[in-house]
Amino acid sequence: MPRVAVDERTRDRILRLIVENGPITSTELAQITVLTPAAVRRHVAHLERAGQIEEYTAHVSDHARRGRPARKYVATDSGQSVLGDACGSLANRVFDFVRQELGPTGVEQFAQKREAELVTRYGGVVEKGGNSLRKRAQALARAFTQDGYATSVRRVAGTTTLQLCQGHCPILEVAEHVPALCEAETRAVGRLLDTHVQRLSTIAGGAHVCNVSIPGGAPVRRTTA
Repeated sequence: MPRVAVDERTRDRILRLIVENGPITSTELAQITVLTPAAVRRHVAHLERAGQIEEYTAHVSDHARRGRPARKYVATDSGQSVLGDACGSLANRVFDFVRQELGPTGVEQFAQKREAELVTRYGGVVEKGGNSLRKRAQALARAFTQDGYATSVRRVAGTTTLQLCQGHCPILEVAEHVPALCEAETRAVGRLLDTHVQRLSTIAGGAHVCNVSIPGGAPVRRTTA
């Protein structure tokens, strides 16, 4: 295979890893890809020049910094688009029609239906995690990833809180147009994990990742219905 093609495939893989795991450092990327740090930095520099990734600036005070922090990267909107979007302008036109004909109630009814569909779709997978909140969240993350959401579960340092992070939104264009879909997804996550969750950010709202906070240590509620 020509060197150019190999480089493109490697860069695509690195970009996907940044979408899924960002903010992430070059060192962490090298560990995952088993490439040399120099090779990873070369590909990262190319992606940065192409405008597909950018340096992530954490909101940390100068007093809290110790030494020079490692550069972390996240995907830009351009980088996100590489993974594709499952919906587009046609779907937005459908929602506009629903608004005109049925008003906000029609959109909310659709969002509720979407919530129920997510619970049905992922319920069986999540149940395999048993009573472990972390295992249930990880099972949900894998299911979301298979559907294009590039999802991971992270623990907040020094706490028992988990975060369900989606590095890609396959319905981004529609979610930007219809925020009720993000709210429906959050409710579905809470129902699937059987515990209280809180939406911290969305890609549709301008963040680099969709993030749902899951308080750790909370018992899994078992409902009988």
